[in-house]
Amino acid sequence: MMNFSTITVSEFLIKITSETVNIVDTRDPQSFALSHIPNAFNLNQGNLEQHLSDLDMDLPLVVCCYHGISSQGVAQFLIERGFEDVYSLAGGFEAYANSNAQ
Repeated sequence: MMNFSTITVSEFLIKITSETVNIVDTRDPQSFALSHIPNAFNLNQGNLEQHLSDLDMDLPLVVCCYHGISSQGVAQFLIERGFEDVYSLAGGFEAYANSNAQ
């Protein structure tokens, strides 16, 4: 079985400028509403099945959470659901926000 990869914020920023990437944010809807990575989907228990069917399985998929921990479990779950090119964002949204990428 395949496994997800971890991607740093700097690698992620290069990736999103050079290719089309699906981005899913697993933080709570309130945190997502306050701030999120542009073009990210907020993926949670309530909309999981809907958003999974909306995602292009042929594109790379980056999973973001608060600190890069819970996104690893979600990334592995997505691998098990048939996605092949899956990444967990190291340090999560906090690392992204601290990188001044917003």
